[in-house]
Amino acid sequence: MFVLLAALWLVPVAVAAQQTEAPAAETPAAEASEAAAASDAPAEEPPAYPRGLDAVDIPLEELQLRLVPLTADELAALAVAWQGLAREATQAVVDTQLEIRAIRAEGDTAPDALRDQRVALTEERSRIFERFSAVVSSLDGKGGDPDLVESLRGYRSAIAIEETSRMNSRELAEVAAAWLISPEGGIQLLFRVTVVVVAILGLFVVARLVRGWARRMFGRIPNLSQLLTGFLAVAAYWLTIAFGLMIVLAMLGVNVTPLFALVGGAAFIMAFALQDTLSNLAAGLMIIINRPFDEGDYVTVAGVGGTVRNVSVVSTTVTTPDNQVIVIPNSKVWGDIITNVTASETRRVDLTFGISYDDSIEEAQAVLEEVVRAHPAVLPDPAPVVRVNALGSSSVDFIVRPWTRAEDYWTVYWDLTRQVKEAFDARGISIPYPHTEMVVREKDKASFARPDSAS
Repeated sequence: MFVLLAALWLVPVAVAAQQTEAPAAETPAAEASEAAAASDAPAEEPPAYPRGLDAVDIPLEELQLRLVPLTADELAALAVAWQGLAREATQAVVDTQLEIRAIRAEGDTAPDALRDQRVALTEERSRIFERFSAVVSSLDGKGGDPDLVESLRGYRSAIAIEETSRMNSRELAEVAAAWLISPEGGIQLLFRVTVVVVAILGLFVVARLVRGWARRMFGRIPNLSQLLTGFLAVAAYWLTIAFGLMIVLAMLGVNVTPLFALVGGAAFIMAFALQDTLSNLAAGLMIIINRPFDEGDYVTVAGVGGTVRNVSVVSTTVTTPDNQVIVIPNSKVWGDIITNVTASETRRVDLTFGISYDDSIEEAQAVLEEVVRAHPAVLPDPAPVVRVNALGSSSVDFIVRPWTRAEDYWTVYWDLTRQVKEAFDARGISIPYPHTEMVVREKDKASFARPDSAS
């Protein structure tokens, strides 16, 4: 279906490509043009562009290269000249088409030579249009008159649309069939599509190899976080694909210069439409560069505590201790306080224990020091701190602050809480809890008796 649509679109272009290959006797328009040129030769002014650039048989690659030093004025004159050649080629195609229709209207079959002539003229016109488009594209790139550029491009599009719309089904089928087997038509399109598909598949394979190589190379750099290593590897992956596609398109003769302008314009529009996303992107880059945390760290960000699973350029994924997966926009992560619990190798465990005012402070401190010292995960350096911290409303409060490795924090916290309670119970040391004593006093009822009134 795709090939058929392409054939229908290129019908007028493909039909005109055969004009220069037709015999001289079969192109009256060309002969008339040459005769007119010969008769007016003495009075003709030299063209405003180098001679030979309007030759129909000039190779396309040579023409594109020779267009490089020309100015916009020279290119404008050359474009008009190629437009005239395209008009003559189109006129020859139309004349041949009318001749074939006249023969068929009489009930006869058009000679094969006449149909072959039409195919040759169409292919010739296609080649003329290719060179015409190259000149117009060069004129547009060098700041030529926009109205002239639009008019020239509209001329080609109008010919293709009008000619195709005026063909009957038989003519469309004949032209499409001729285009499909033409070396400069369907075969060339099939070749280009095959090259692009194979190139894309190859680029993805090469890009994956580059990403793996980049990840290994960046992984060898000391003090480089996993976040930044992953970001650089992904950037290398997409840059390889982007540059590879541009190289493939350039090798196929596609002008990639307008592509850059298109990307620039689209980026300008998207900058306004995706302001929030761009803020997340900027915040993600700041996170990757400044490295407040890395994958696998336990953090508290945007009011959420959990282990960092992944950080992209727009969001941070955190897994909570109860295995909830939370995705946080990077703008909220970077714009809030970030607490990295596992950034350091060691952590201090802060505990508070209270004893009754009737218990011995010396005995309670000795019990606490013994329990802390006996735990295998408590580090001897820095030394644990056990001190009386406050005289509460119902208890004497001790602070217990041992140091441990970050991964053993909760183990030490839970173990010491239980072991201190068991040790206090074994030594008869009570852990008071808040309570209220109520004292009720009953006064002498006689004091509330009303005195007798005076008689």
